[in-house]
Order: sequence, then C-alpha cells, then structure tokens
Amino acid sequence: MGKRYYCDYCDRSFQDNMHNRKKHLYGVQHHRSKKAWFDHFRDAAAILYDEQTKKPCRKFLQTGQCVFGNNCRFSHMSERDMENLRMQIEDERRSREDPEHRASPERSIEEWLTRRAKKSAALSSGSVLKEEDEEDEDNQPENDIPPHFLTIPDLPPSLLPPPPGGWKAKGRTEWG
Repeated sequence: MGKRYYCDYCDRSFQDNMHNRKKHLYGVQHHRSKKAWFDHFRDAAAILYDEQTKKPCRKFLQTGQCVFGNNCRFSHMSERDMENLRMQIEDERRSREDPEHRASPERSIEEWLTRRAKKSAALSSGSVLKEEDEEDEDNQPENDIPPHFLTIPDLPPSLLPPPPGGWKAKGRTEWG
C-alpha cells in the first residue's frame, strides 16, 4: 500500500509520492482550503478593508445565496455587517488605549509562565509560597490557563479548561 500523505487543510489523504503531493499542493481546492483556514485568524480591520474594496455581489443581494460562496470575488457583507465590524475595531482600539487593558497578551503569558515556574519550584522543593504570591493566585481564575489562549477559537481538548464540576472519573477503584 505504501505511505499516505494527509493534508490537514483539505482533510483528505492520498498515496504519498512526488507527483501526487505536487499535484495536490498546487491544486485549486488545496489553495482554497488553506486560505479558508488562515482567514479564521485575520484581523477585523483587514477583513473590513478587503470587504470595502470589493463591489457588492448582485446575486447574493437578490437571492441571499451565491454559487461561489466564500470564493466569490464580490462582497457578501451587508451595511449592517460592515457597521458591526467597524464597532468591533473601535472597541478593540479603545481596549488597547484603556490603561486597565494596557497589558499585551504576550506579557500576560510571560507573567503566567513566571507564576507557573514559581509554583512548580515551590512544590518540588516542598517550601510554602509567600503570602503575596498566594494572594495573587486567589485573584486568578480557577483554571491555570493563560487568558490569551481562551480567545482562540477551536482549541484542542487538551488546552480547554476543565468543566466547573471537574472531570468525571470512570471506573474508580479503591486501593486498600
């Protein structure tokens, strides 16, 4: 049977040889799937700029549907959608300028890593954390996940916080 190549963007696999892989990677379907994947992470300002430069899709405006879907070269956004994007961009700008929200995501992740290192060092040495460190941890949410990670859509299950009641244990046995 031989090795198989799996493309994460297209969610398909095929026999792995130079001809098949090259044909797939340069294919239209692969480019569309790859573009759709990266569009999930685009900035709202970039989306708004692109949509403003496009003309409205007549077919979509008349019927509410377009045979080209996301691949249409015309805009499928209504004026209301555009206004919502503008408001979202303005909210993001305000939160960046607000002194309370001045900390960048990178900085908060660095702080989280520092706290995590202190915590693991204290646990491994058997020492007790300082009172101020314990107070800082009391102000933190229950899960030990950086806040920046929770804003990313479609996180893998291993990075999601546990449910409020904790994970349900299957088949507990009593060690006696």
